[in-house]
This record gives sequence, C-alpha cells and structure tokens, in this order.
Amino acid sequence: MSQTTRDRLLLLVFSLLVWQLATGWLVLLDANLFPPPLKVLSLLMEDRAVFVKSLFSSLNLLFFGYSLAVITAIPLGLVIGANRRIRLAIEPATNILGPIPPIVYIPYAIALLPTFTMSSIFVIFIGAFWPLLINTISGVESLEKGLIDSAKSLGVSRKSMLIRILLPGAMPHIISGGAISLVLAFILLTAAEMIGATSGLGWYVKYFSDFADYPRVVAGIIVIGAVVLVLMTCYRRLSAYLLRWKKT
Repeated sequence: MSQTTRDRLLLLVFSLLVWQLATGWLVLLDANLFPPPLKVLSLLMEDRAVFVKSLFSSLNLLFFGYSLAVITAIPLGLVIGANRRIRLAIEPATNILGPIPPIVYIPYAIALLPTFTMSSIFVIFIGAFWPLLINTISGVESLEKGLIDSAKSLGVSRKSMLIRILLPGAMPHIISGGAISLVLAFILLTAAEMIGATSGLGWYVKYFSDFADYPRVVAGIIVIGAVVLVLMTCYRRLSAYLLRWKKT
C-alpha cells in the first residue's frame, strides 16, 4: 500500500470519527439534520435496491447525453479549428452561447420535448457540448503551423489530416474539456432529476428531502459523491491511456 493510499485512509477514518463524535457521541448537531454515520450506513444497506435502480437510471441518461456531445463536438471542433474562416465566423456564437448556464434550458426542455428522458438527454448534451467544442478548437489552434503545412505539402488527405494529425495533436485539450464536460453533465443530470424525474439519484435526494427525511438525503448525497469519484477515476485512467504517447 502506497503512502498516498495510507494518508487517504487515515483522513477518511479521521473524518468518520469526527462525524460520529459530533452527531452520535456528543450530539453537538441536530440528529434529524445531521444523522450519525452508522445510521446513514444502515440506510445505505436498507435502500440498496433503490440505489441500484436509481444508479442505472442516472447512468443511462448520462451515457446518452454525454456520448452525443462527444460524437458531435469533437469532429465539429476539428473542422472549425482547421478552417480559419469558419472559426472566425462562429467565434461570436461560441462566446455568447458557451457561457450560458445549461440549467436554464431545463424548463424549456421539459415543456417542449415529449418525455423527461429526452429532455434530460438534451440538457446534458448542451452542457457537455460547449466545453468539448471550445477545447477541441483551442487544441487545433495550439498546433504548430509548420506541422500542418508539412502535412499539406506531403499531400495528406483532409480525412487523414483530421484523424491522424489534428485529433492526436488536440487530444490534451480535448481531454481537459472532456473532464469539465463530464462533471457539468453529472451536475445537470442531478438537477434535472430533482425537477421532473421519477427515478435516479437526484430524484432520490429530492423525494426524501420533501418528507424531511434527512438521513436518507445524506445517504443519497454520499452515493452521488461515490459515483462521481468512480466516474472521474475511470476518466483519468482513460485519459492516461489516450495520452500515453506523451510519457517520456
């Protein structure tokens, strides 16, 4: 076991002890709002079937919304980044639409689209799309002009230029934008589920908060945090694999 792993375990144990001390032993906090860890653990076990169902529901929406953003934003960003004329023409649109908080689209998506699933996927797609698009364009712009000119002089086709030169060269920026997009997509997913869902992790937290069942709210928050941790860990490993050529 590495030193970093031991330090993290010690921090976790210390945090649990402080939590138990403040809520279970000394009762410094309101037990209804701040349940002790053993109570939360028992609820995690008791509601495990609901959590599994909610997890699959949430990940289903996240997968389709995020995947749609990836397969549209990255190719579009490569094309825009490679064409200065298109890039300059579209720059005002990215500056205006990119910073708009995607959460403002939730009421319109729910009102205009026929199902909650489609509404959620659309909002997740919008939230994940812009960071990926902007970072892909920036990645292409950051490439050395001489490299692109050399490829053109060798007669490299447009398809090969995009796939074999621009995509690998822009990959560090794409990976960075993808991490931002993934976190934002999960935030939007949870927010959407709190508004109109009948299942999902966000729905679980909102449903029990309406009944002031804060021990279950805390349990839901812990599950959401654990899911985000696992997703980001997997993403970092995927990123390391995709950027393995950068290692010396």
